Amino acid sequence: MRYALNFLGSTDDARDIVQDVFEKLWLHSERIDVEKAKGWLYTAAHNTMLNFIKRRNRISYMQSVQLEGGSCEDRFTFESNEIIEKTVSMLPPLQKSILLLRDLEGYSYEEIGSMLELNPSQVKVYLFRARLKVKNQLKTIHYFA
Repeated sequence: MRYALNFLGSTDDARDIVQDVFEKLWLHSERIDVEKAKGWLYTAAHNTMLNFIKRRNRISYMQSVQLEGGSCEDRFTFESNEIIEKTVSMLPPLQKSILLLRDLEGYSYEEIGSMLELNPSQVKVYLFRARLKVKNQLKTIHYFA
């Protein structure tokens, strides 16, 4: 659920995706190896989310959250998070998935590789490129030097 929520930014959309994925798991349970079920779930979730986004013609993957009131520091934190979320949302889907799985979910390169059917070296390259794109984009908007 967290993976879908971080990817889509909407609790309702994430719940729909998770429900669809578990429905697919149930329908294909006889063909799925129990030891590879976790990787299958992430791959299915990733593909289902991409199809969902294409179907809805979404431009942005993250949904903005409205901040009601709060201190100046809260607003700065909110605006900082919003800028980073928008920057991450502009990444290609595979790079975004790898970045979220590694930096937010804490999965190892090997685990991510098995989930997305990549070898650990490919995961490292995609992650490096994703982080570099985010850093360069934040530099262009003078977010940090």
